[in-house]
Amino acid sequence: MPLLNELLADLTSGDETRAEKAANALAEMGEEAASALRVLSHSEDADQRWWALCALAQSPHMRTEDLLPFLEDAVPEVRQAAALGLAGHPDETAIRPLIRALSDPDSLVSTLASNALVAIGPACIPLLLDLPKDAPQRARINATRALAEIADPRAIPALMAALEDDSTIVQHWAEEGLERLGLNMIYLKPE
Repeated sequence: MPLLNELLADLTSGDETRAEKAANALAEMGEEAASALRVLSHSEDADQRWWALCALAQSPHMRTEDLLPFLEDAVPEVRQAAALGLAGHPDETAIRPLIRALSDPDSLVSTLASNALVAIGPACIPLLLDLPKDAPQRARINATRALAEIADPRAIPALMAALEDDSTIVQHWAEEGLERLGLNMIYLKPE
């Protein structure tokens, strides 16, 4: 217990070097450390929440539900830590919250949510395909990127439709996805 308290003190010290070492050490400890990190993750201090999530995300005792609520934290860096942690621990129960995070106003949160969806894989396809056509551009870009990287044939119609999107980045990822699926042909409309 004294070591745990020392590591938690280092984690919340405000000294990045000490905090990083403590996060790594706490992640290697057992359930007792994970439990303490869960408590710390609800701190009023955003920096403490961030460090707690970073350490917890490295722990084999991390549970998906430990990170999910933080995808809606008021502080973008905390949302980023949660999304990054979920990317490292793919779990289908996180799909819906990650789909919502694709529309996050912070571009890094949206990108990390897309990475997490790619890590989860084909189970995401149905909900990615249900993303509204009028979703924010950031969400359309990252959803199309996820579809491209997962490379599931069920996404072909959506990727074909995305070739007509107003965003050239969405178009790029649609082309990339079709290429990964072996459909990198030139498409002509009949006259």
